[in-house]
Amino acid sequence: MNGRANSGHAPQSRGISRLWRVTPALALATVIVLLAAGGFMAHYVDRANAQQEIDEVSVQAQVLASTVTAALAFNDRQAAQEYVNAIRANGQIEAAAIYDAAGKLFASYLQHPDTVLPADVGPEAPHFYADRLIVAVPVTEGGGTLGIVYLRSLAEPFALRLVRYGVIGLLMTMASLVVAVLGAMQLTQRRANEELGRANEELARRAEQLADANEALEAQIEQREKVEEALRQSQKMEAIGQLTGGVAHDFNNLLQVIFGSLERLGRRLPKGDAAANADALRMIDAATRAAERAATLTQRLLAFSRRQPLAPKALDLNRLVAGLPELLGRTLGETIHVETVLTGGVWRVFVDENQLENALLNLAVNARDAMPRGGKLTLQTQNARLDEAYARTQDEVRPGEYVLISVSDTGTGMSKEVLARAFDPFFTTKDIGQGTGLGLSQVYGFVRQSGGHVRIDSELGKGTTLNLYLPRFVEPEKPAAIAAAPQPVPRGSRDETILIVEDEDDVRSFTHETLQELGYAVREAANGPAALQALESNPDLRLLFTDIGLPGGLNGRELADEARRRRPGLKVLLTTGYTRDAIVRHGRLDAGVELIVKPFTQADLARKVRDALDR
Repeated sequence: MNGRANSGHAPQSRGISRLWRVTPALALATVIVLLAAGGFMAHYVDRANAQQEIDEVSVQAQVLASTVTAALAFNDRQAAQEYVNAIRANGQIEAAAIYDAAGKLFASYLQHPDTVLPADVGPEAPHFYADRLIVAVPVTEGGGTLGIVYLRSLAEPFALRLVRYGVIGLLMTMASLVVAVLGAMQLTQRRANEELGRANEELARRAEQLADANEALEAQIEQREKVEEALRQSQKMEAIGQLTGGVAHDFNNLLQVIFGSLERLGRRLPKGDAAANADALRMIDAATRAAERAATLTQRLLAFSRRQPLAPKALDLNRLVAGLPELLGRTLGETIHVETVLTGGVWRVFVDENQLENALLNLAVNARDAMPRGGKLTLQTQNARLDEAYARTQDEVRPGEYVLISVSDTGTGMSKEVLARAFDPFFTTKDIGQGTGLGLSQVYGFVRQSGGHVRIDSELGKGTTLNLYLPRFVEPEKPAAIAAAPQPVPRGSRDETILIVEDEDDVRSFTHETLQELGYAVREAANGPAALQALESNPDLRLLFTDIGLPGGLNGRELADEARRRRPGLKVLLTTGYTRDAIVRHGRLDAGVELIVKPFTQADLARKVRDALDR
């Protein structure tokens, strides 16, 4: 029995011995294969990450290119600069620039002041250069190229790639270790168990580290998604603002002709026959009221697009809010109880008082509509501070000291879906004909143009609170000006010659006839070059009255500067239906600028012209 047993086990032992002799070679071959696989995997991941970076930056460049098409087409550097500044939300973008069709720099953003932009950029494929990703895409319209969008992004740091390679190498090393442990099975079972135990511990620790790294990566992805969402929201609001501002400009030109024609028609009705004129006067009054409502809508569009000219002053909000209940009581009706909560020691703000009153009135009317069975409207003032942590979660909010005006109602509240679109222009939950959807968008635009922040807190069935944060004003208060008594419409004389520069024929014709009726001598031109010729051929000109948006290579502000250079004593009055950077800086009129906003009446024009001539 023993002999048979020994003879039976001998071949098995020799087979096992031969297996252990080839085990190291097998283990070495396996290690080589694993390392090669790890290297291939590292290369593949590196290429995939690089392609992802290219795709992300290329998408941002293409979005920016489509966004700035109108800005390049209309040579709107401010709008282009605002779109470029929105890129700062992505901290990986080191430089962003827009070049016009001639290759000149149109707008730019640099993360570091010492960053140098290329002098000339053309369309080219995305590529990496010196640890930077370069993307340049064309801005096209109608088959033509308007310019180039250039983005330079920080490539993935070498340290992060090293970490990734380290993780892959670690996994390969652990796999090689397992193979090595299998190759060392000729050792005693106890030592094999000990080595395996240590290997398992190392594997658990590495797995924990990998889990931590995965959590950190998920947090980075979530943060990137929030930044991208903020960028998309900012670009959407800017694009809508650009569109609504342009629409308001065209409507103001049309309303100017309507207002002027109605005024002239009323002045030309036969005098002394009230009965015969009654129907005509009634129709003129109805048309005038409709035109005024249209003008109010265009003002709201300009407010949302942050293109309205503001006349801010130091203001005590407690004084303003304390005077609102009487006005709101007449507007809201007896079923709405208005209450004010005024905190003592509230800081002053620097805002346009009329626009702020209009904003609060809009909020009050919205609150009334949300309380069909009556309720309570509360206006509260208090000092507030927005810290850096809050500012990082909001778009275009600067940390600092603010004065908070809260407008709260006990109405129906808003759903999450309605709340997400509350500031969109023309969005309304009211029935057709019951609202324009511009009330909240006007408030949003005005507060943002004033450097502030708006937040809505609302819940269905529990009411709504609109919080308006206005920046604190710390300059010494100037004495308030005493309001002057109403003055009659001033007139001019034939020895006072005015040059009208307006590209819209109907508006130019109305303005010409209106100034002639006021007694002035009038000359006219349709663009900047024609105006300069008229300036040279009419040495007796006293006033240049020009629209800001002009064709022919010179806008109204540039024309005014050139006219004053040639004729230092020349008076200038500007007009527009859509203010841009030509006369406005940070939402406020440039110092020394005389402006009348379309649409205007004969009396408005007469007073502005007289003030400009007598100044």
